[in-house]
Amino acid sequence: MSIETKRFRNSGAEESPVQVASAKQLEMALPQRSQETLASGHQLLMGNNELLSSFGNGVNVPSRRITPASCGAAIPQTQVKNLVAALVGSLECPPTVKRPRYHIVHLASEMAPVAKVGGLGDVVTGLGRALQKKHHRVEIIIPKYKTLDMSGIKNFKKLNKHFYSYFEGAEHENMVWTGVVEGLRVFFIDPLHPAEFFNRGGIYCEPDDFKRFTYFSRASLEFLLQFGKRPHLIHCHDWPVAVVAPLCKSIYSSAGLTSKLAFTCHNFEPQGKESMEALTSCGLQFQAPLHTDHFQDNISADRINVLKGGLVHSDFVTTVSPTYAKEVLTPEGGEGLHTTLRAMTKKFYGVVNGIDDTVWNPATDPHLEEHFSMDDLKGKEVLKNKLRLRLGLANLGIDAKRPLVCCVSRLVPQKGVHLLRSAIFHTLNRGGQFILQGTSQDPVIKKDFDELAQQFENHPHVRLVLRYEETLTHNIYGAADIFVIPSIFEPCGLTQMYSMRYGTIPVVRKTGGLADSVFDVDQKHAVVEKRNGFTFSEPTEEALASALDRALLYYKEHPDWWKALVSKVMRIDMSWDAAPIDQYIKLYEHTVQEGHPPASIS
Repeated sequence: MSIETKRFRNSGAEESPVQVASAKQLEMALPQRSQETLASGHQLLMGNNELLSSFGNGVNVPSRRITPASCGAAIPQTQVKNLVAALVGSLECPPTVKRPRYHIVHLASEMAPVAKVGGLGDVVTGLGRALQKKHHRVEIIIPKYKTLDMSGIKNFKKLNKHFYSYFEGAEHENMVWTGVVEGLRVFFIDPLHPAEFFNRGGIYCEPDDFKRFTYFSRASLEFLLQFGKRPHLIHCHDWPVAVVAPLCKSIYSSAGLTSKLAFTCHNFEPQGKESMEALTSCGLQFQAPLHTDHFQDNISADRINVLKGGLVHSDFVTTVSPTYAKEVLTPEGGEGLHTTLRAMTKKFYGVVNGIDDTVWNPATDPHLEEHFSMDDLKGKEVLKNKLRLRLGLANLGIDAKRPLVCCVSRLVPQKGVHLLRSAIFHTLNRGGQFILQGTSQDPVIKKDFDELAQQFENHPHVRLVLRYEETLTHNIYGAADIFVIPSIFEPCGLTQMYSMRYGTIPVVRKTGGLADSVFDVDQKHAVVEKRNGFTFSEPTEEALASALDRALLYYKEHPDWWKALVSKVMRIDMSWDAAPIDQYIKLYEHTVQEGHPPASIS
């Protein structure tokens, strides 16, 4: 059986593949568009057989060719009258079900809670849910990892067909699984490749990560093409799927996948640098000028940079806060890409992340052992005592009054681990208690914190929990009085938003999204309503200690003021609906309707 015969086998009733040219054929000789009458891409509601009329109503389209003979056939007068009456009726009676405005497909390497390493997973899910609430059709595509948290997937099943995608000169078979995660339709690409790309023990930090994710990117586009999905926008997240944009522009757009391309970079530090041969494995062919301008790494001329290619080929690019968008235009913050970003400022925007305040809600959070709200904080104090008891910290007598300082973080240099270590000892010296939850894949950092955890193993006032546990994370946010985030750089940060949502006051370094969301209570030139935490500027132990001392002083000496601050930060709307979702929708609308992004999203 030939590859082309196998390619479309096992067609089922659900998500049936559409027969199209193979990946190999696409690269060699892209088919010309048919001259028959076809609906344009922006008119189609993807994946079904309906046209969106100019009035916004769905009109069923029969699946037959429109030929000159059929166009010239006489139409009975009664049928004309019926058609006119139906049209008038459709204008007078709005449809009972609101149709989706845009079809948006997100491609990412993470999605919370089923495949989460950091904030990227939370954003993919939160942004998707927010868009869906605005009546857009949202679908997510991620790899089918061996480590998927199956408890977070509803109606998980394998689609009754396979498809093939090109990689390293051959076509490889893929299965597709689907399910619902947090109310969103998700497709999981499962490669039947001998390397077992996603049948590993984790999501990242494999020696062949570049190959794993470029394979996934190409396979995702083949899935969209072969299964008849034609989204208005394909929204990619971070370097693992950055190759999607150049692949789409150079190969798939000519085959009918003409979606607009959005790209969000959550962190410019990891960029996907490899040899040119590694990039051509997924089918990209380019000559020297294109290589230099679009893919060549700005620092190492003998390397390609897949993130750079994604930025250049996308219709618009966002990063996750306005301040970080400015920082990456500098040599210090741009990680070598500052010159590329400066050349594309007309399509580069900073949009601060939001949080899903239905998931992160202390009044209803199923993870919490005790619930509370901005109007009733009793449960927060009970939760604090329960957490200290659970982790073996002192909580009786004078110890019950000690402030609880916490941090939940990946233990990597970006997060200022040396400052975090200092914060533990400083809090202890000032009569407070400290809980740290974090993990690290850096062997040096891991060893340092493993030893620190052992040092404080039975200490009454310090506990280090060096593992990921979602329920514990939520209870830490809810129980803490103060939350420390001493990041060296922070594109956006979600932990400060989660902490405030749970009435925990942040102490942060002013950088990136932290500077856009936390404003010092003693900052006289800041609007009073915005003052919600404690900040410091220099990445030094002294600067952190000063900010932390101010927070501890307010907590101990001004309990009524502190309680008012807790209620105040809980009332701040940091959800996607507060502003970020409207900015993204403006980007989507202008790009789809006008063909280019807007001059401003403010």
